[in-house]
Amino acid sequence: MQLEAILNKLGISSLNEMQEKVVESFQKDHDFILLSPTGSGKTLAFSLLILAQLKEIVREVQVLILVPTRELALQIEQVLRKVATGHKVTCAYGGHSTRIEKNEFKDAPAIIIGTPGRIKQHIEEGNFDPTSIHTLVLDEFDKSLELGFQHQMDFIIRHIPAIRSRILTSATMMDVIPPFTQIKEPILVDFLNNSQNIPRITIKKVVAPVQKKLEALLKLICKIGTKKMIIFCNHRDAVDHISELLDNRNIIHDTFHGGLEQQDRELALLKFRNHSNNVLITTDLAARGLDIPEVDAIIHYQLPHKEDGFIHRNGRTARMQAKGDVYVILKPEEAYPYIAEEIPEEEFPEYYDLPENSPFATLYISAGRKDKVNKIDIVGFLLHLEGVEKDDIGIIEVKDKVAYVAVKRKLASVIINKASGQKIKGRKVKIGRT
Repeated sequence: MQLEAILNKLGISSLNEMQEKVVESFQKDHDFILLSPTGSGKTLAFSLLILAQLKEIVREVQVLILVPTRELALQIEQVLRKVATGHKVTCAYGGHSTRIEKNEFKDAPAIIIGTPGRIKQHIEEGNFDPTSIHTLVLDEFDKSLELGFQHQMDFIIRHIPAIRSRILTSATMMDVIPPFTQIKEPILVDFLNNSQNIPRITIKKVVAPVQKKLEALLKLICKIGTKKMIIFCNHRDAVDHISELLDNRNIIHDTFHGGLEQQDRELALLKFRNHSNNVLITTDLAARGLDIPEVDAIIHYQLPHKEDGFIHRNGRTARMQAKGDVYVILKPEEAYPYIAEEIPEEEFPEYYDLPENSPFATLYISAGRKDKVNKIDIVGFLLHLEGVEKDDIGIIEVKDKVAYVAVKRKLASVIINKASGQKIKGRKVKIGRT
């Protein structure tokens, strides 16, 4: 596929400087290391390299992409379905049905994206043949090491005898590349200190005693208003505590942490992407490797112990050369070596209004890719309902057995009622709120 067509599918006008350098520097059948900050577009960069190495449609696994989190696997899947059109792409990760994954492997995908633990399990059980894999991608490799996946990755690499190209990406510089990667004489593209990749962020502090922290957070949320914000906490309990506060104020939001079911985590990110909610409360699970565009503000309700964590959290905003605001909530006695004392303090009015609801609500439709239903089918279905106009429909995401569509909040109930018992492509579907 031509580059222009790929960019059009992704809604991008051109490659950025880093992506251009990657494509220009890459040599087939050579190892490759890409160092670039979170949010700089590494997924598209290595996807283009994969495309350059894929053979014609064959029934064998050609590419394996190892990632530290299931959310990152799903993000890469979305990009590769648009870049590598015509090639089968499959995800495998903990929390997903192993039976479904094994069935997907029966008709061998060209590209498998997965977390190390689940991929190791599939290799041990003989669910796919790794001997045909010629390209291995270790994405967000530094995060995978941080999470302790080196033993699983070592096992996997030792069971892939025919690798010709290893592509490693990282958001931080590593002193030594572990020998188990078997990377030799790699081509290196380093954009970690590139001036265009430095986020343009404004940092402000909010000082409040411990008994006033939640009140200060609420005031800050109200002041930021309808802009998109991520609130970071160090612990799940804090996430749930803040969520309870916002529930009591009827402020629409979602939570995201490792204690949630995978389906709930995916749905929280989906609703944040499609503007069904503007507030996401999370742990560091959302600090890296997730495609969360257009985030206006980062709030550190609790600060990480290390500066790296602070930098990665802030990388969720000011992505791709945009601007963003970062707020740190501190107790009067708190001090962190990576937070300058002279940063300005945010001021609040005596009174404040609660933020307005997000403009969209997310509905689910009980049909997806496996039912041969696509975005065009869903748009046509909705536009045939009385009173629904094109501008009332937002972002649509189609999964295997279900689709999610953002619609104007004021019309959500109307659409549910009017669509009851209707059919898409001759199939009766259920539609409801998420």
